[in-house]
This record gives sequence, structure tokens and C-alpha cells, in this order.
Amino acid sequence: MTTLDRRDYPAAAVGTVLGAAGVLVVSTLVSWWGGHPLGPLFALDVVAGLLSWALAPLLLWRPVPAAIVLSVLAAVSPAATPPATMGALQVARRRPFPVGIAVAAGGIAAHAVQGLWRSSGGMSYGWWLVLITVGYGGLLGWGAWAQAREALIRSLHERAERAEAEQGRRVAEARMLERRKIAREMHDVLAHRLSLLATFAGAMEFRPDSSPEQMSRAAGVVRDGVHQALEELREVISLLRDDDSSDGDGVHPQPVLADVPRLVEESRSAGTEVLLDEAVRDPGEAPPAIARTAYRVIQEGLTNARKHAAGQPVRVVLRGGPGDGLEIEVRNALAPDRHAPPGWSGGAGLVGLTERVQLAGGQLDHREVAGEFHLHASMAWPT
Repeated sequence: MTTLDRRDYPAAAVGTVLGAAGVLVVSTLVSWWGGHPLGPLFALDVVAGLLSWALAPLLLWRPVPAAIVLSVLAAVSPAATPPATMGALQVARRRPFPVGIAVAAGGIAAHAVQGLWRSSGGMSYGWWLVLITVGYGGLLGWGAWAQAREALIRSLHERAERAEAEQGRRVAEARMLERRKIAREMHDVLAHRLSLLATFAGAMEFRPDSSPEQMSRAAGVVRDGVHQALEELREVISLLRDDDSSDGDGVHPQPVLADVPRLVEESRSAGTEVLLDEAVRDPGEAPPAIARTAYRVIQEGLTNARKHAAGQPVRVVLRGGPGDGLEIEVRNALAPDRHAPPGWSGGAGLVGLTERVQLAGGQLDHREVAGEFHLHASMAWPT
């Protein structure tokens, strides 16, 4: 039993079937017996017509059994012919095509029996069979066409629902990617700046005996660092949806390779010994995504060195050019205790950095070698 068979049809549908069947049964009785004397066969036709009329609503729930019973009644009386043909149409519309053919064949056989013992209005028996066969064939084709149309409409609705669900999924994925991009960009920008602030704040905390001039200079660096962190946070929010550098609109451009020396000087001013080995041909020609990613790799390396290996020297190597690719390497000696200060996060920056480098078409590797931490990235730089 299919889902369609189990559904509750409204009273209007049942009433429509009963009304149509009743009109057709009465019309058939009038056409057969109008102008003829009534006899015992009339009573048989009335009983068969009433039974077929009462069974017609069952076509909505059990089309195949009801159509078979109606075909049997049609073999007895022409009054059952309209409900029997309705049954053949319902089966053709709601059941597989072979089942429809079988029910139609049963209906043709029933009417062949009817034509053997009931007059067909002066029509020869052969033409009677041809007419019945053509009629059932038409009903079978009509039902199959209606079933195919309903299946097409149903599939279109399902495709529309799937497309809507897919669109919702794509929107959710785009939103998630945007959030990840925001988180990664904020980490790259703010972690570096805040690590510098933490270094100067720590110096102020652990060297209270410093001269007023030194304390004032450190406080000024902290104040400027906070201001720069806020400015960079605004830049991140403004530029997250635009991969191209800004120019002339009041917003600072995204970092490029030419900004690497400034980044190194910031770390040196915080007390970190940084050796920069830069050999890049035409740094201004680097694609924005490559230059920005290289800057973030070096920034993350310097930030991690301050976090996890404070006081250890750092070596930054930047080499490459158009057609040769770009190689970035950041090395620093491991701290003896190898513990980060309280409150530092661990690992999230490298995970985001790996994804960033991969999105730029490169590879990133980080490992410990002979007491040193190596951060290495390579990216293609097309000519």
C-alpha cells in the first residue's frame, strides 16, 4: 500500500467521485432502457449500477481491487461500465504501467463477455470489441500521461527544494568561511601587536627601578601600540571583503614585502634580536595575496618567538622573485623551559597560517630541529 493509498481524501473528492459515477450510471440506464419496455434485466442493471456507484469511492484508496470488482460487474451489466472505466483510468494514473495494462485487459475481457449476451445497440460484436479496446487504450494512455506529468511536477518541486537547501548550505558555508577569515586576520594582526605590548608591559612590571625617562618611553610605546592595534583592527574590518589594496580612500593598504623591514624593526624595538636576510627581486611586483601571506608568515614567526622563546635570537630569511617563487624561513632557538607565559594560546595561529598559505597555493612546514624551531613556507610567484 503506497502513501497515496493511506491519505485521507477530503469529503469534496469523495462527493465528486460519487456525483460523477451517479450521473454516468443514470445516463447509461436511460440510454439503454429509454423507449424500451422494462423487464428483469432492468432490475439487474439497477442493482449493478447501484453497486458500482457505491464502490466508486473505493477507487481513491484501493484502485486495483475496486477496478477489478467493477470490471466483473461490467461483465454483467452495462450500467457498471462507467465506474469500471473510471477504475481503469485511476489505476493507469496511480500504478505502474504494467498494472494498468493488466487492469485494462481485464476490463476489455469483461466487456467482451458483456457483448456476448447483451445487445450492443445494433453494432456488430467485432466493432463492439474494437470500440471497447480503443476506449480502454485511450484511458490507459491518458492515465500514463497524467502519471508522468505528476511525476515531473513532483521532481521539479523536489529539485527546487534541493536547490533551495543547497543555496542555504552555500550561504552557511560562505558565512563560516568569512568568520574563519575574520578570526585568522584578527589573530595575525592583533597577536603581533599585543605581544609587543605584553613585552613592554612586562619590562615595566619587572623593572620598577627604571628611570622616569625609561618608564615614560615604555608607557608611550604601550599607548602607541594600543592605538595602532585599534587602527589595525579597523583596517581588518574594512578590508576583509576586499582582497585588493586600498589607495587614496583614507584606509591604509594591506601589508606587502616592502613592509617586512618595518615589521622586523618593531620586534627589535621590543628587545628581540632579529637578523633579516632578504634577497627578493622586484618585491613591488609580488602579487598582493603572495606578499600579504609572506608578511603574515614572518609576523606569526616573530610573534611566536616572543611568546615561546623570549630573549632568543631570531633569523628571518626571505628569498625569491618572479618565476622563482618565494621562500620564507623563520628560525629561533628554543627556550630552555619551553613554556609559554600564562594566557598565551598555542597552535591556533599556525593552524590558521597553514590554511592561509595553502589558499595562496603554497606549503607551510614547522618543526623542531637541533634545538631550533623552524617555520618554513614556499609559494609560487608567477612571472
